[in-house]
Amino acid sequence: MRIIVAVTGASGSIYARLVLEGLLASREVERIGLIVSRRGKEVAAWEGIEFPQDPRIERFDNDDMFSSPASGSARWDAMVIVPCSMGCVGRTAAGISGDLIARAADVMLKEGRTLIVVPRETPLNLIHLRNLTTLAEAGAVVMPASPSFYSRPADLEAACRTVTDRILARLGIETARYEWGNKNI
Repeated sequence: MRIIVAVTGASGSIYARLVLEGLLASREVERIGLIVSRRGKEVAAWEGIEFPQDPRIERFDNDDMFSSPASGSARWDAMVIVPCSMGCVGRTAAGISGDLIARAADVMLKEGRTLIVVPRETPLNLIHLRNLTTLAEAGAVVMPASPSFYSRPADLEAACRTVTDRILARLGIETARYEWGNKNI
């Protein structure tokens, strides 16, 4: 699998780090395209999050519209925008491809490939809800960063993993994760 991970300026860079780590742990993932917006870099630094380094991760500049994520012929299998700011949601819902993240998301939608957006915003106003609905109607999967507590997470990272494990599962990546009724995980 070839997966694009995009990181925008919403708070919650830990989610991106955990998704990247989960993808790297999978033998099914041969290549990861990482695009981090300018604000995404600033927020990650503020939150003390560093993204993993690995030969399978190819980093793309968000201004590089000539890179492979900008083209449907590059055949990336899926894209996750995590965390996804409401600005990115709005631009993507409106079809405004002014940067590589929005263009790559547009490519996923037009090619009928998996696009997962992980908004980390609350409360949501009517504009947010309409934009998220537009993305869902266009084929995107909207997975708000809403941790679950069934597994009784021991710390913040474990709580965040309840979100990222579901993202990985939606991508078809097998991970050991909490499932209702399974008390061993």
